[in-house]
Amino acid sequence: MNAVKVLFFLIFINSLAYADKDMKIGSLGKESEVSRVIKVIMYDNYYSPSSFQIKAGETIKFEVENAGMLVHEFNIANKMMHIKHQPEMVKMAENGILLAFSIDKEKMKKMAKMDKSMGHSHSNSVLLEPKQKGNIIWKFDNAINIEVACNVPGHYQAGMIAKVNIK
Repeated sequence: MNAVKVLFFLIFINSLAYADKDMKIGSLGKESEVSRVIKVIMYDNYYSPSSFQIKAGETIKFEVENAGMLVHEFNIANKMMHIKHQPEMVKMAENGILLAFSIDKEKMKKMAKMDKSMGHSHSNSVLLEPKQKGNIIWKFDNAINIEVACNVPGHYQAGMIAKVNIK
């Protein structure tokens, strides 16, 4: 087992005591239900803003821009889901899909035919190369213990996490 896999295994085991076992994170929202737009800029290992104030049941359109020099992810989930997603991201890196400064989208399409997790087509996430923009429309219905995080290998551990406060 290589060092990266060992690190992720130890992080996963350590996180189980703190992870939310209830997967209540909300759902994909509809453009017609958007109550407000939040612009998010991803820098190398942090988000601006660093926290979000959301009303329970609110539908938000996140306009996300990667202003960093590295590939970054904007992923809405709870801690357990982030920890479970990280080995998929490591696998993408090991297979040459996820690179430091780019994403090999052709290889991603090919690999996704054999392993759906390699397609990174999650409705709660956007994976962006430097200078790219993307959107997520998310309805915070039935959502608790949420955080936004980047699960590119090492970024979550470096603190690329934004708090989501739901009232």
